[in-house]
Amino acid sequence: MIGQSHQNKILVVIILSAIYSVNYIDRQIVAILLDPIKSEFHVSDTVLGLLAGPAFALFYATVGVPLAMLADRTNRKALIGWSLGFFSLMTLVCGLATQFWQLLVARVLTGVGEAGTGPASQSIISDLFKPHERASAQAGYAVGVNVGLMIAFFCGGWIAEAFGWRFAFIAAGLPGFVLLLIFLAGVREPVRLAVNPDAEQPGLSETVRVLWQRKSYLWLIIGGGLSAFASYGVTMFVPSFLMRSHGLSPADIGLILALLVGLGGGTVTFLSGLMADRLSRKDIRWNMYVPAFAALLPLPFWPVVILVDHSLVAIAALAVPLALGMAFIGPLIATVQTLAPVRMRARAAAIQMLIGNLIGLGLGPLAIGIVSDLLRPHFGDNSLRFALLAGVAASILSVAAYVAATRSLRKDIELTGEVSFAPAG
Repeated sequence: MIGQSHQNKILVVIILSAIYSVNYIDRQIVAILLDPIKSEFHVSDTVLGLLAGPAFALFYATVGVPLAMLADRTNRKALIGWSLGFFSLMTLVCGLATQFWQLLVARVLTGVGEAGTGPASQSIISDLFKPHERASAQAGYAVGVNVGLMIAFFCGGWIAEAFGWRFAFIAAGLPGFVLLLIFLAGVREPVRLAVNPDAEQPGLSETVRVLWQRKSYLWLIIGGGLSAFASYGVTMFVPSFLMRSHGLSPADIGLILALLVGLGGGTVTFLSGLMADRLSRKDIRWNMYVPAFAALLPLPFWPVVILVDHSLVAIAALAVPLALGMAFIGPLIATVQTLAPVRMRARAAAIQMLIGNLIGLGLGPLAIGIVSDLLRPHFGDNSLRFALLAGVAASILSVAAYVAATRSLRKDIELTGEVSFAPAG
């Protein structure tokens, strides 16, 4: 079993990050498969947005709250294990769907299964690392997003082109069962720090009351939701955009996005957490400034992506937005876990995921799909070019929310008792 040495803590993060990767493979594999699904079932972009967004996000986000309460009260390892097995099974079921409603129901149940892994994993990592180490640790965990996207895009595109979209779902579901065995054998439940095991557990209403008093928490979950709106919405429809406007094949798109989102994005996601940890030693507000800069930097590249017809130029311009798309996650998770009292950490994460995913994963793909359908009479297959601007607008708004969170961040952290940060210079 894994102990508490520094090396073993890192190994726990790696295993939990691998679970996050499988989570994202199963969640995002649908992005590379949207056009084949559209062709078979003859549905609109709005319906595709419903499949990619609300069908998954609504249940993923809402079920996450009671499962997070369970994580705060019971064994987190058992919860993660059950969730991992269930959502892997439901991904296999997606590949067996013969009618669109069956695929929709299977996606809903995939979201229900995935809801049990995130808050519990974040809570475990926060018990293993000190406050000034958490952004790096949580960013290392969040790299699983980029690795999952890389595998989903590369393998999903190639498998879909060679064997069809159903087999891509089946192939995506299988690794979860192997990882489940590794997780059960290699990770044990850590001790919850600074907690009296006999103390009465706070209820959900008490958790909401405490977090409501921390205004920075409210602003950062709004900022995170807007960042997720931009990231999820754009990432979900970029494959279709490249197919329709640039004529690329699923296999080619899979390779391109695997490099941009997987390798490039994974590196940037980890470095954003490392940077936030180092800068926040002097001023904790950098945990919000880093996501704000990550939202601002891609803005000059979007006009090139949307307006240029040359495929290589458009892809090169996409590199920056896609690489920075998940840079907000590490600093955001670390700040949520530091703002929340120990026995409320999983619930604080679940509430943030509830709002973030309803805004981001729920509305992002759906909004872009609706805008694309509205613009189709005027722009035809190029309607997605301009629909992607909805994600860009959300990214700009996220900057304002992150800056607003900085106003009371240190004061709110002191309320929790996490005073190991140096004061602002």
